Amino acid sequence: MNVVVAIDSFKGSLTSLQAGNAVREAIKSLDNNADVIVLPIADGGEGTVNALANGLGGEIKKIQVTGPLFEKIDAEYCILPDKTTAVIEMASAAGLHLIPESKRNPMETTTYGVGETIKDAIESGCRKFIIGIGGSATNDGGIGMLSALGFKFTDINEKSVSPCAKGLKDLKNISDKNVLPELKECTFKIVCDVNNPLCGKNGCSFIFAKQKGAADDEIKTMDSWLKNYAEIVKTVSDKADPEFYGAGAAGGLGFAFLSFTNAILESGIKIVMDSINLEEHIINSDIVVTGEGKLDSQTIMGKAPIGVAKLAKKYNKIVIAFSGVVGDKAEILNKHGIDAYFPILRKITTENEALKPENAYKNLYSTALQVFRLLK
Repeated sequence: MNVVVAIDSFKGSLTSLQAGNAVREAIKSLDNNADVIVLPIADGGEGTVNALANGLGGEIKKIQVTGPLFEKIDAEYCILPDKTTAVIEMASAAGLHLIPESKRNPMETTTYGVGETIKDAIESGCRKFIIGIGGSATNDGGIGMLSALGFKFTDINEKSVSPCAKGLKDLKNISDKNVLPELKECTFKIVCDVNNPLCGKNGCSFIFAKQKGAADDEIKTMDSWLKNYAEIVKTVSDKADPEFYGAGAAGGLGFAFLSFTNAILESGIKIVMDSINLEEHIINSDIVVTGEGKLDSQTIMGKAPIGVAKLAKKYNKIVIAFSGVVGDKAEILNKHGIDAYFPILRKITTENEALKPENAYKNLYSTALQVFRLLK
């Protein structure tokens, strides 16, 4: 029996690698001769750096950068074994999880630390980038990141504006005179699973800013500032398109990448699957195991388990999924490549108890054991 295990992390509980190992241990306890390959995966959000580092043997580099509230914080990114590819999660430097709920306000937050992370990777020899831009605390249109890379954003008096959303209020000019020269040599694959434009009712301010702490009047104000920003960007970049699908991702960071760098926006799980050569392993398998912390109807919207399942069904493989819990209308997953799914909770418990890594590991192991007893 040849099994490929590619499970996303159980957020707050098990990493992708830990979840995969629990399933592997269960299978091997039934059939020690089984060939079980564990490939850590992620869909571009939390866990992408560690998934690719573990899956490909990359090096985790820890650095100090400017956090979303302009304080110094510790961040990390991964340099893959080719020494020229960096994997970055923007949330490591500018994520909403870095800010206490009482201090959240996207008018005041910056992506400057994201730019510092990219700069550090460039100085380390990287020229190819995979960047996950989910989980942001920002709505600055990416001017924080671009400022760290040498772009200059100034007001009518040629004074630099603050590299956050409120700085857009006074923005009049953009200069690339002092941009890091190596940036022209770099290519960026931007992990983006939203299709929102930069501005308007479906733009980043109206759709995402409230959950980042913005008040209703601030949302309208920031949207107007971003419209003005987009018009200015058009005067210095022929690639500027505020209506492009994904331009509004991460508070406009998608727009910044598309306008000022050699970037493409792609599905997160596709980038990760390509990077770890998942298809090659699936071809030689009998069964493919996937999953994540929660399976529900939203899983089909570009999440890792469906990406894995669709690839497996290309070769008519059996696909099994495990999850911590199963939400509403999860049955739709059976129409999208997952043959059967199994929640791992085995008794009534509290959320805190269920999320303890040792409990989650045991529950996943025990559930996988019973499923594979049938398959064996």
